[in-house]
Amino acid sequence: MERTHQYDDILHLPHHVSETRPHMALIDRAAQFSPFAALTGYDDAIEETARWTDEKRELTEEGQRFIGAQLHILQEQRRSEPEIMVTYFVPDGKKAGGAYRTVRDSVQRVDPLEGVLELQSGAVIPFDDIFSIDPPPEDGA
Repeated sequence: MERTHQYDDILHLPHHVSETRPHMALIDRAAQFSPFAALTGYDDAIEETARWTDEKRELTEEGQRFIGAQLHILQEQRRSEPEIMVTYFVPDGKKAGGAYRTVRDSVQRVDPLEGVLELQSGAVIPFDDIFSIDPPPEDGA
């Protein structure tokens, strides 16, 4: 037999079968070659870093006075539990910034001593985080 390839001498030998070790199942063999995540949590950290947050916008003095006047009116109307649309800043618990949230709800309480607006839903919003207070739309949206 003439050698034409480097491994001709072993190419046609029978497959080796161990006498001491059991045959490995195909599923276990495949697991040896499955992807390996050497840095556990790395993908989560990248995803968290890529997640967008908004910066808190500072109101002008005029805007602060306007919100203060609206809060004063709401405090006087507290017994009627007026319904409002309020946009406020919610700080992010994991990184700098946060998100603005707009909700439609009835006013439960305005507390100038604690500096918070409490809504029927139980949300407690610090005055400093309020961006706008408006009456709800007439169309029931």
